[in-house]
Amino acid sequence: MKKWELIEAFLIRFIKEEITKTGLKKGICGLSGGIDSAVVAVLAKKALGEKFKAFMLPSQYSSKSSIEDAKELCEKFDIDYEIISIAPLLEAYPIDDKVRFGNFSARMRMAILYDKSAELGALVIGTSNKSELMLGYGTLFGDLASALNPIGDLYKTEIFEFAEYLGVPDSIINKPPSADLWQGQSDEKELGYAYSQIDPVLEDFVDNRATKEELLKKYDKDLVEFVIKKVYQNQFKRKPPIIAKLKSRTVGHDFLYERDIRL
Repeated sequence: MKKWELIEAFLIRFIKEEITKTGLKKGICGLSGGIDSAVVAVLAKKALGEKFKAFMLPSQYSSKSSIEDAKELCEKFDIDYEIISIAPLLEAYPIDDKVRFGNFSARMRMAILYDKSAELGALVIGTSNKSELMLGYGTLFGDLASALNPIGDLYKTEIFEFAEYLGVPDSIINKPPSADLWQGQSDEKELGYAYSQIDPVLEDFVDNRATKEELLKKYDKDLVEFVIKKVYQNQFKRKPPIIAKLKSRTVGHDFLYERDIRL
């Protein structure tokens, strides 16, 4: 428990400091009824008090329990919230492909959050955990977008422990992980592995710098190859847009400063 006490105190301070040093005082986040956004909302409420607001952004395909669970969390922790349906936006731009539809839904939610951030003078607080970030399991400029992210260095399995420590309702902790992008959508079903299988491999590979050969001695070959492939394949999602450096004197671009080159 001491571990989570220290992490809680650190993250509350992190949220407060990262927001206030910008000159702003408020924060917002999307609240899906899932465990990640629940943990972030509780931390943000403790850090910002009445200056934090949560937004529930259901679509016509969101499960009823998502809103009910999110409301339960808000009532328990006295979190101010607003419900805005993205159904009209999805109906205005119909998409047949399931993956594209899920990505579009995530981006519409984030578009609303950033508009609300402008309206309220607040920063958007991210809700993606380390497992999702490392695997690239998220939508670029959708749920992966934020001004700050307090849980981005905590694996999914750690989020479950942290949520229990924080007192997140069991209805949220016990539900299968899902982005709720379409009816019956399941994170672990899509990934092909449970987070309890993925996280130990990720931790060894990312944090402990284990080689592939070392991983293969401890874990299933297909799982190891899946994790390594995802980490490298989705590295672009963890980086800001790549800018062609024409005027900065950086390694690899010294040719621009050769005598005969003029920009």
